[in-house]
Amino acid sequence: MKNILLGICLLFSTLLIAQNSYSIRGTVKDSENGETLFGATVFLKGTTNGAVTNEYGFFSLTAKEATYTVVISYLGYKEISKEVLLNKDTVINFEIEELSESLDEIVITAEETERISIKKPQMSVSKLNASTIKQIPAVLGEVDVIKSIQLLPGVTNNGEGSAGFNVRGGAVDQNLVLLDEAIIYNTSHFFGFFSVFNNDAIKNVKLYKGDIPAKFGGRVSSVLDVHQKDGNSKKFALTGGVGLISSRLTAEAPLFKDKGSFLVAGRSSYAHLLMKGIKELKDDKLSFYDLNLKTNYKINENNRVYLSGYFGRDIFNISKIIENSYGNASGNLRWNHVFNDKLFSNLSLIYSKYDYQIVLNFIELDWIADIKNYNLKYDFGYYVNDKLKLDFGASGILYNLNPGEVKPTSNDSPINYLKLEQKRAFESGLYISAEHQLTDKLTAQYGLRYSRFNRLGGQNMTNYVNNQPVVYNSELGIYEEGEELGEAFFEKNESIKTFDNFEPRLGLSYQLNTSSSIKASYTKSSQYLHLLSNTSSVTPLDVWTPSGKYIKPQLSNQYALGYYKNFKNKAYSMELETYFKTVDNRIDYIDGSNLIGTNTIETEILNGEARAYGLEFLLRKNTGKFTGWFAYTLSKSEQRTLGGNAGGLGINDGNWYNTAHDRTHDFSITGAYKLNEKWNLSANLVYQTGRPVTYPNGQYEYEGLSIASYSDRNESRLPAYHRLDFSATYNPTKNKDRRWQGEWVFGVYNAYARKNAASITFTQNNDTGQNEASRLSIFGIIPSITYNFKF
Repeated sequence: MKNILLGICLLFSTLLIAQNSYSIRGTVKDSENGETLFGATVFLKGTTNGAVTNEYGFFSLTAKEATYTVVISYLGYKEISKEVLLNKDTVINFEIEELSESLDEIVITAEETERISIKKPQMSVSKLNASTIKQIPAVLGEVDVIKSIQLLPGVTNNGEGSAGFNVRGGAVDQNLVLLDEAIIYNTSHFFGFFSVFNNDAIKNVKLYKGDIPAKFGGRVSSVLDVHQKDGNSKKFALTGGVGLISSRLTAEAPLFKDKGSFLVAGRSSYAHLLMKGIKELKDDKLSFYDLNLKTNYKINENNRVYLSGYFGRDIFNISKIIENSYGNASGNLRWNHVFNDKLFSNLSLIYSKYDYQIVLNFIELDWIADIKNYNLKYDFGYYVNDKLKLDFGASGILYNLNPGEVKPTSNDSPINYLKLEQKRAFESGLYISAEHQLTDKLTAQYGLRYSRFNRLGGQNMTNYVNNQPVVYNSELGIYEEGEELGEAFFEKNESIKTFDNFEPRLGLSYQLNTSSSIKASYTKSSQYLHLLSNTSSVTPLDVWTPSGKYIKPQLSNQYALGYYKNFKNKAYSMELETYFKTVDNRIDYIDGSNLIGTNTIETEILNGEARAYGLEFLLRKNTGKFTGWFAYTLSKSEQRTLGGNAGGLGINDGNWYNTAHDRTHDFSITGAYKLNEKWNLSANLVYQTGRPVTYPNGQYEYEGLSIASYSDRNESRLPAYHRLDFSATYNPTKNKDRRWQGEWVFGVYNAYARKNAASITFTQNNDTGQNEASRLSIFGIIPSITYNFKF
């Protein structure tokens, strides 16, 4: 496979490399801590020849023999230039300096210099730095990656206090979330109050809402690619913070005589300690912790190895009635290798696990389950010349999905012991893509991904009459379980079902002038894992299941068109995008479905289809004392599920209906203002149309009981969601040469105490017999104070 891919690249190179051309390659790093910079721009002054550093700070340029001025720029850093006589292949490593030495200066700017971002074909992509994220007010003063991206157009939340997110009308499970290339299945702490990402350990965040590069596969909505810091390779450094309910500490330093570095970051809550001081809560526990680890070693100029890991866990205990523990663990061993001036590679061996346990003492139930995957991937970057760059590679993921076992906790428990069947699968992928400058104004990014998914044996499979696990009962007017024909056991080396798909990707950019361009893209994606959940957000009890005999993979097609403009010498920038997305084989649930503790999930679901379309607008102010952005999205997200072979008309009589994550209007205003050398102010205002829900529309009596009847699915909505947050950062340090620097962050979340509805439930009043609606609101106004330090 490797030889075939290399052969393709060599074929391209023989056709396109010009004579008397040479290469400049190297890395771009932060001069203070030695961190490589992802997305730094390197270009030859006076030409259109430029490149952007990859995830490891590597770049390569090819140009004809001449003397050039190489310019390096990156948001929040001083632009530098160096004159180079290019008469041979040259290796140059650059270090650039931050614009300000203060503690995490406010930086909210465009992702790259406009020279490159206007011209590059990549669209529907958003990037945030750790310093930008830190300035956004957050709940209880804890800065958060997930809540930060929800302030961008096309991204919405799942309700108050939720760490899940929806992209362009997609569901939570349709987002591929990566931390140093490892898959994260549950992004939440405190049941959604915080995310698993410790901002002190994060280098950068990149969200692909569409035009997803061919190297990514397995999800049909978005990719959230998060990279940890490598560790300070210049000196020992400590950073941290102390907040109301949690604290953080990060240590990093050089290793092996400046040939490597390490990073150790820990974060832990202590809300359970505060609860012990309250009599009614002294037996309760609510806590979480994170541990981020990373180290690297430079073998020589062409080889470097990395080892990174993440461990996190939540513990939840309410009066010994409900006990819950869940968490993620991941590890990644990587090898970066530079073959020559044009060919760069990264080989990764990745492990990821998510597990949870819940004990319900009031019904004496104990349930434990997990999902594990092992991933081997090999990626290449081939810089053919100044007009063409190729990316290609292969990957393989082995999944072990263990729905677990349900056990009674005593002999008197009404729960029977149940061992759920483990599910195994292997997903492989092969891809090649190109970024190709076709003319001075037209640039294309095109590629093809081939994915193959093999549902493996090692379990029993139930057979049904007419191969139909769900049938329609016309007498009762409901869907119910099909008639079983017995079980068949598949050995581990047997294949239950195999799927394969070709996934073309295409992006085009036409530069209208030096400050504006139009872009278009098409992305086809496949998703073979499905999240089974009747709720609208990620919870510890969500069950993942692979495609197989009765469940088909989700297939998505997304089309996007955009216009991009810079104003007033790059002080302002505007992005306007419209998109249309379809998803085939989207799982839907029959009324009254039971997804918990069953080996026959296929009897609870039907295959449907979904579509989403919308318009996104983003206006940024990039320079000056006041910086920020305004984001607005007008969108629609719908689903339709026909009865098909099961009979009947389907869900909602086969009509299109709103998905649980449909938001007609979504806008946010995010701003930061540098008042003086000591005070920085920031705020954000958020408004979203209320989430679709299903309300009762009537009632009837049966044997003395009042029974509610319900409207069509998701026909109603919760009240609109909106809030205003403030934050003020005070930096008392006057001597910027001091090693120890500190700052105080004062915040107010939900400043006007809006009681946003997380849900509305309908119950019968025992005294009056009347039905009543109750609104559940999680947050009122929440003040916070945090002390951050840097040494």
